[in-house]
Amino acid sequence: MDTLSYKTISENAATVNKEWLLVDAEGQTLGRLASTIARLVRGKHKTGFTPHVDCGDNVVVINAEKVTLTGNKSTEKRYIRYTGYPGGQRILSADQLLAKHPTALVEKAVKGMLPKNKLGNAIFKNLYVYAGTEHNQEAQKPKAININEIK
Repeated sequence: MDTLSYKTISENAATVNKEWLLVDAEGQTLGRLASTIARLVRGKHKTGFTPHVDCGDNVVVINAEKVTLTGNKSTEKRYIRYTGYPGGQRILSADQLLAKHPTALVEKAVKGMLPKNKLGNAIFKNLYVYAGTEHNQEAQKPKAININEIK
């Protein structure tokens, strides 16, 4: 038996095959949408997934302002930031954040599901979130996918 035929093949930056995907967030639940997008951006859906390589796809999300939150999360979920000054803690509810920055809900949810290191920062740059149906990635011809069909 040839033992060389059983070598594990790892992806690297030169051999990875990145695609452009288009996701419509209209009417989708935030957490379920974010976990699917995080899998696509990270590359876990591919057979050649390598944990230490950016092997995920570039994902364009449109209609981010039309994402839904279940229960009372729209009023009770809090997004906390700190300005760095004494008494500088700022708190926004999900409704307030959606009104101020329509793309921030999806971006924060996906970023929280990625690794907290340099690779996670690099992977996050492959995510493009837009509030309306128009986006700047028309030249890349992203392939529209249905989030509900992905497991």
